[in-house]
This record gives sequence, structure tokens and C-alpha cells, in this order.
Amino acid sequence: TVLIQELINNVAKAHGGFSVFAGVGERTREGNDLYHEFIESGVNKKGGGQGSKAALVYGQMNEPPGARARVGLTGLTVAEYFRDQGQDVLFFVDNIFRFTQAGSEVSALLGRIPSAVGYQPTLATDMGALQERITTTTKGSITSVQAIYVPADDLTDPAPATSFAHLDATTVLNRAISEKGIYPAVDPLDSTSRMLDPMVVGEEHYQVARQVQSILQRYKSLQDIIAILGMDELSEEDKQTVARARKIERFLSQPFFVAEVFTGSPGKLVDLADTIKGFKGLCAGDYDHLPEAAFYMVGGIDEAVEKAQRLAAEAA
Repeated sequence: TVLIQELINNVAKAHGGFSVFAGVGERTREGNDLYHEFIESGVNKKGGGQGSKAALVYGQMNEPPGARARVGLTGLTVAEYFRDQGQDVLFFVDNIFRFTQAGSEVSALLGRIPSAVGYQPTLATDMGALQERITTTTKGSITSVQAIYVPADDLTDPAPATSFAHLDATTVLNRAISEKGIYPAVDPLDSTSRMLDPMVVGEEHYQVARQVQSILQRYKSLQDIIAILGMDELSEEDKQTVARARKIERFLSQPFFVAEVFTGSPGKLVDLADTIKGFKGLCAGDYDHLPEAAFYMVGGIDEAVEKAQRLAAEAA
């Protein structure tokens, strides 16, 4: 939810786009908090007046299953309206699993025979009816970002698996990364994107992304050896890889605008060119001399260098 709020905030302020938020099976408290946070951050005006940048549609978890099963489609209709007005719309759904869950409850009430894991027999067609309407026209576009709850962390469960089939990219949040205090806790190895192609993103972006994944994958494969035998048993090359991977992990953290009230740190929005430049330098070893702490919760690579100088001055 925090990740979705941050995306809405950045799209509204940095890109001037319009957002539609469909709260499917959301907690009433979360919906109320989100509404007031949008007003406080300036994304929306009180009462939805002139200058508001987001429309919110709710079918909360206290609603009957019919309402929860339909609210995603209602939000999509609102997004289609803005798209046809010539807007580029971001359509957020939190949570798409609740849409499937509501459909399952409706199916049970109608007396249908359940399919795998007790879901409705029409799971694929219900999901398709929603997802296939998210399209771009000559007038405008809809880009959808959907939060997907994964039951028991099982990615093969029919509900998330059916959703994944429709997505161009998946951003996987990992508890192990969260436990290290790294936020957003995005797992770069489990996350995927069909857009990560040199024909789409360019050769430099593609190569840097693959280098980062390669270093992190090597670090992951060495973790058992480190846990049992310690760092001293690694070759010099592997020690260097581990050091770079740990810096990359920390550099993947980012202070959020919507989390300022909790962290006390101002939010950062880093553009793509700066991001590529920073990770390219890290992979090449340009910043091997900087401490790990310098890369934690900063914006671009220049901020990391400044933080390293500040830490050195404090230590002296």
C-alpha cells in the first residue's frame, strides 16, 4: 500500500498524470487514511475540487461480496472515462486477490462447483474480463499497477498465478529484505519485466540491470558458505563481489515522500539516467572505496558520495 501511495504521489507531482485507485476488499481504516493522506500531500483537494489528481473507488471488506467483486470494474470504468478525455491514466488496484476472493464467495452463493483450491470455476474468465479492458487507445492510455496478496507465499496458487499471466512486470516484495531494514523491500532477483529488453530500454540500461542481477545472484549463492565458514574462506574476487552486492542492496533503498512522517527523512525521486549511472559505477568498482552505510537511504549516487564524506568527517 505504501508503494502504491508513493507511485501515485510521484505520478501526480512529477508527471502531472491522473490516477484512479480501486480499493478492493480494503480495510475501512486504510481507505480513510489514504483519502486524508492524499489531501495532506497535495495530490487531492478537500472535497475533490479543482486540481485533484486522483479518483478513489472503494468496495471495503465490510461490504457484501457482490460489491467487492464489482468495485474493480467500476474503478476501471472511471479510468476509461479519463483515458477517453485524452489523459494518460494510472489505474491502481489494491488488492487484486480480494477481487478473486469476492468472486469465489459469489460463486459459492450461486451454488457453482468449485475448481482448484476452492476457487470459482470461472476464475480465468473473471480475471480476463477485468484485465483485458486495460488498454491504450489513440486518445490516451491506461497503465495498471496492482497489489497482489500471495496466500502462504505460494506463487503457484491459482489466484496470483492467473493475475501474473496478464502482467508485463512483477515487483516482488521480500520479507528477508525487509528484515534487513531495506525499504522498499523489492527483490531484484524474483522481480521480472518483459520490458527489460535492449530494443525497449536501450543497450546500456539492459547491460547494467543484468550486471546488477548477476552480482546479487552470485552473492546469494555465496551466502551459505559465508554463514558456515565465514568471509575469510572466500577468494579475493568473491570478497569483492560480496562487498559490491552489499552496497547495491543498500543503494536499492529509497526514502519515500509518503513515509516522511514515519522516518523523518525527506523523500527522494531519482530519474532513470542517474539510477543507471549509479549502478553502472557500482558494478565497475568506481565506488569500492566508499563504506556500505553511505549507500543506505540516499537518492542518486552523488548523494551517496556526499554522505560518505560526511561520515568520514564525523569519524575523524
